[in-house]
Amino acid sequence: MRAMILAAGLGTRLKPLTNSIPKALIKIKGFTVLELQIRKLRSEGFNKIVINVHHFAEQVKDHLAQNNFFDTDISISDESQKLLDTGGGLKKASHFFSDGNPFLVQNVDILSDISLKKLMNLHKSSGNPTTLAISQRNSSRKFLFSKNEILSGWMNEKTGEKKIARKDGTDLVPYSFSGIQIIDPSLFKYFPDKDIFSLVEFYLSAAEKEPIKGFLHDDDYWIDLGKPENIIEAEKKFVQIRNIYQV
Repeated sequence: MRAMILAAGLGTRLKPLTNSIPKALIKIKGFTVLELQIRKLRSEGFNKIVINVHHFAEQVKDHLAQNNFFDTDISISDESQKLLDTGGGLKKASHFFSDGNPFLVQNVDILSDISLKKLMNLHKSSGNPTTLAISQRNSSRKFLFSKNEILSGWMNEKTGEKKIARKDGTDLVPYSFSGIQIIDPSLFKYFPDKDIFSLVEFYLSAAEKEPIKGFLHDDDYWIDLGKPENIIEAEKKFVQIRNIYQV
């Protein structure tokens, strides 16, 4: 199975830690978060991985080379010249998924004990072109789902901005996106005709015509490493979940 790790971001929320290194090389108990993601993906059967890079791209490449790519088949999608956002990054790397099979995309800066293999199997059995991991937690920006957990819109709770993609009724439920998803290459036809765009924009465009399913994982451990204080919290928790990351 194939996967993509989104690792090109600037890591703005992690400053000053990311003033000299990319967020992919932030360490948890001595292991870079990039290594942890690779180890987990490999342990769950994802044997071909593409990683996009931009911020301190050469450091990421050197880290992989110095560690023999962690004995994994890894390709690099280089965005050194222009950061493409999450959707644009996927579009640039889309040729990597030319085998036509569903694949996983995950942010580099999260830790979780979500079973990626289970997520893939649920996706395949659903027949839907995309499955998004979601949960009920505090966040300002949320996807809106119908009662049967089909993506119908998006909202920013701070600004009140709302975008509705499907007319599935007015009783929509907000969920936070967990930065993990399974995508069928058939969805690529909804890529916008531009280079820079977010996955949120991509999904809302596709949701007008395709049933994008949510996978609720409230019982799983999940943490966003985008803030310095969350790194400290993750290190405290890591002893309990390190077997998930094969270290």
